Amino acid sequence: MRKSAVFNLVLAAMVAALYTVMGYFAGIFGLGFGPVQCRFAEALTVLPFLFPAAAPGLVVGCFLTNLLGSPFPMDWLLGTLATAIAAWLTMKMPKWYLAALPPILVNAIFLPPMWAWTDVGAINTAFWMACGFNAVTFIIGEALVCYVLGTPLLKLLPKISVLRPALRQTAQAPSV
Repeated sequence: MRKSAVFNLVLAAMVAALYTVMGYFAGIFGLGFGPVQCRFAEALTVLPFLFPAAAPGLVVGCFLTNLLGSPFPMDWLLGTLATAIAAWLTMKMPKWYLAALPPILVNAIFLPPMWAWTDVGAINTAFWMACGFNAVTFIIGEALVCYVLGTPLLKLLPKISVLRPALRQTAQAPSV
């Protein structure tokens, strides 16, 4: 195995472990699951913009967090799928300030209907009201962690010399 492949594997494993621990930590405060979420680990979802190798780690970390904290198998699957799609889209973003948009938008599309269905159990007026409420709370919570916590990561991490070999060549990190 080449040095870069090992480095990427270790980076993905570290992101998975960090996401899982941070997700579990948010769950302790009741912020990691349910219709109102402010999962601290979601700040890491901007990392694929700088480090494509972080994407698999995010997916594994999200799956483990959902498996450990959510009682709903639908969340294990759809939440993880949403993270995988958001990570892939984040890698495709042309500018650093757009890196947080895919996690915000993808989670706002995938998760509100799932949680509304969990709460209501049928598609009716109450479902659509819960879906709308969930969308607003997901967007607020996700934007908060992605922009307030995640964007500083985009500024800080390129300065760490040991991480520079894994940086995406076309990524334009914010200037100081």
